[in-house]
Amino acid sequence: MSFFLISTSSAEYLAAGIGDITGKDRVILSEKNREGERYFPDGEVYVKISKANKLKNKRVVVLHSGAPRPNEGLLELENILQIIKGSKARSIEIFFTYFPYGMQDMIFEKGEANVAESLIKKLTSLYKVRKIYIIDAHFNGRPWLKKYPVKVVSAAALLIENAKKEFGSDICILSPDNGGKRRTKIAGLNKKRINSFNVEMKGENIDLKDKKIGVIDDMVKTGGTLVKFHNIAKRSQAKNVLALITHGVIPSGISRIKNIYDKVYLANTIDREEANVDVTNLILETIEE
Repeated sequence: MSFFLISTSSAEYLAAGIGDITGKDRVILSEKNREGERYFPDGEVYVKISKANKLKNKRVVVLHSGAPRPNEGLLELENILQIIKGSKARSIEIFFTYFPYGMQDMIFEKGEANVAESLIKKLTSLYKVRKIYIIDAHFNGRPWLKKYPVKVVSAAALLIENAKKEFGSDICILSPDNGGKRRTKIAGLNKKRINSFNVEMKGENIDLKDKKIGVIDDMVKTGGTLVKFHNIAKRSQAKNVLALITHGVIPSGISRIKNIYDKVYLANTIDREEANVDVTNLILETIEE
């Protein structure tokens, strides 16, 4: 299916690979200002799409990574959507390689907001986004998600494939917590989220002794959950402990787990130096379905 891909600045590294496959004329990048910057002197975000006239009556997909600048990135995304809407494109879709504010996906305490749902509602209602694709959304499986035109795709198969190539097919893949089990349907440990900041974790009755263990999770922020998983696995005398992670959100968290795990497999949904699993084909296959 023919489409134009417009990339925000946070996803240009992926858009380049997609352009190599589809043809560079199908990929449009957000432009810089006269000074070669993406910001005005006061720090406000600048966005320009000079080729917007090409989008009339066309299918347009916006590629965006919600990190490493979640707040500025959303402003850039909204400006691009406004430009596309004004161009009278036939349809607008968004592909989030990483969805920002995905952990704020329910109201944990009085006075909080479900920010993830609010964002999706805004994108679909205000900007008339027809479809939203997300790689390993943290809120996958939440009941409210069924109300919106969202397709969640997973990098799990890619991560597992890469791990098995190096460590063999007998790796035991586990989830680190209940949220992971909800998203992937893979058994693992029990982690209970107390509020937006605190969790508690305990092991299930799973025999890990002398086994190669791969823990698969949607993201690493501080690395606390994965450190606790590693400690439990080592106390259970696992032979090898591998981390299979989709989103490397905070660099210090990535470094923290790299120092203790035998190997970290990290997808490049966010532009991180440590990423070693490419999601370019996953993006393209999803868009072209």
